[in-house]
Amino acid sequence: MQRIKLSDLPINSSATVCEIPFGSARINRIKSLGITEGAYITPLFRSPFKDPTAYRVKDCVIALRSTDCDLIIVKPVGSDI
Repeated sequence: MQRIKLSDLPINSSATVCEIPFGSARINRIKSLGITEGAYITPLFRSPFKDPTAYRVKDCVIALRSTDCDLIIVKPVGSDI
């Protein structure tokens, strides 16, 4: 399976986090929310204007902006995306 940006992952499709860039406070905040390499993540729904999107990660629901999701590389689980 190919790797894609988290922002391109379809709703209700699970993926494994493969890559998160280092260095910025924004990335450190994302990691503190439980989005780390190897974590499973599932987009649940998007707001009416498509941003932000709610994600389930480690039994929590968090909202992320697409600009943050563009930085996170995931590998879809169980589909041929």
